Amino acid sequence: MAIIESIFWISLIILFYCYAGYGLLLYAYSAIKSVIRKTPTFPNTDWPAVTLIIAAWNEADVLKEKIINTLNLEYATGKLQVICITDGSEDDSVSIVQEYPQIHLLHIPMRQGKVAAVNRAMQEVKTPIVFFTDANAILSKQALIKMADHFKDPRIGGVAGEKKILAGQSSSVGKAEGLYWRYESFLKKQDAAFHSVVGAAGELFAIRTELWQPLDENIILDDFVITMQVRLSGSRFSYEPGAWSTEAPSVSFAEERKRKVRIAAGAFQALHYLEDAMNIIKYPALSFQFFSRRILRWFVAPVLLPVLFITNLIMVFNDPELFCVIALVGQLFFYLAALTGYLLVKVNKQPGWFNAPLYFVFMNSCLISGSLLFFKKEHSVLWDKSLRESFE
Repeated sequence: MAIIESIFWISLIILFYCYAGYGLLLYAYSAIKSVIRKTPTFPNTDWPAVTLIIAAWNEADVLKEKIINTLNLEYATGKLQVICITDGSEDDSVSIVQEYPQIHLLHIPMRQGKVAAVNRAMQEVKTPIVFFTDANAILSKQALIKMADHFKDPRIGGVAGEKKILAGQSSSVGKAEGLYWRYESFLKKQDAAFHSVVGAAGELFAIRTELWQPLDENIILDDFVITMQVRLSGSRFSYEPGAWSTEAPSVSFAEERKRKVRIAAGAFQALHYLEDAMNIIKYPALSFQFFSRRILRWFVAPVLLPVLFITNLIMVFNDPELFCVIALVGQLFFYLAALTGYLLVKVNKQPGWFNAPLYFVFMNSCLISGSLLFFKKEHSVLWDKSLRESFE
């Protein structure tokens, strides 16, 4: 029984640290040290030349709106180059880009995956800073200006933008995912204040071109690996909440699951490329953040959740102490809330307050499914896009 109790308490402590303690710890650290980092601004005549890469595969439905949004971004005249790479697209993506001579089009008929496309596009980049964005992400008007400001600091090797899920949609996925990304934004802010962002969202981020390293074309989580490569080079990755991308949510949990499971498989794959990130001697701050933000969340927590429940159940049956009973009742109510949310979604009703527990369980189930996909070697750099709601 002592072993069961030890497993229960270890699981509880790790899970609390993973989902709440880490963020609170960094928040307290920032508050105590009163870290206030003001970002310097370039004089209007001193903006660096930048390149914006848009990777688009069969994105004809959103590509025109994306290009119009891109051409309306505020930046110094003549200092912005835009590359749109449409390799493998079989829809009207190529003809849409050709309508805009300001956009440098790259296209070959063969589809080799996003990483292969980005590797090819990077060969065309001559500017000191390069931005990456997805075709289905609409950027805030001053996104480039606000992010470029950060590179005034020579210690900064990359900048992560803010990701927002389009509000006002009927999809319960959008509301749940929006809640999740607000939580992620809080953690990114704490990460950046402590030392550095650990992983940028692919919808919008930028790096110094000199820090770019060609990627293995089989990589799934290119945005995460690029972020970590910048960090392993010794540079920091900052965060700019004033520069955001807006993305429409998936039309259903089934569509969102396809994306999340693939991302989870990519998380396992990424460990192979980022072994040095756990070198606590060489990278003390990075290894602490990488372990707390990624290793625990992606690989440990999904296993410990059922372990916590089972050990709690055994303890209550053997010695029903008050805390153990409260803990078990709390877990039962939480999972019942998640189930209620799931049933409401199944009958096309909004889960409301049940959104948070539903998405929490959903995310962890996707992590488990993704791990199985990875170990069965059924993951691929090529994927079927998840259907998303319209921006309109």
